[in-house]
Amino acid sequence: MEKLNPEKLHVEFRPGVTPTEPIIPRRYTLTHSDVSAELFLTVGPEYAYDKITKMRDEVLAEWRTVNGQYYLNVYCYVDGGEFSPSVSAIRNSVFVKELPLAMEAIRYGDRAFFITHPILGYSPIFINFSSTNPYLNRVEYWGRMNDYK
Repeated sequence: MEKLNPEKLHVEFRPGVTPTEPIIPRRYTLTHSDVSAELFLTVGPEYAYDKITKMRDEVLAEWRTVNGQYYLNVYCYVDGGEFSPSVSAIRNSVFVKELPLAMEAIRYGDRAFFITHPILGYSPIFINFSSTNPYLNRVEYWGRMNDYK
């Protein structure tokens, strides 16, 4: 796993959220540049659809609750049937490889939020891999936000 270089992380807070509030709705859109290896984290009440490219290699995440317990729900678009099975498998592998870095970028980029709401560091992370292939279409538990400090 590659470690986060904070100098290559750019964070934008959209209207409707501050570095510390609200918890819900709070959504993350994480994109990157293959050329510069920079990461771009947008935090807002909605996803930053304007930052999503046709490559669909972004990571989306949002805070949710179940029975009063917070969790981070993360979405990775593996495929919608437009790729061959081998390309979908490669996309899946890239997501799995890069997700620890993505979680670290969210945790670091929104660090004032986690300082203000320390209990959220103990919140579980569930990754939703979206694919038309039943083997690749799944939800996985990926630890807690504090695992990615």
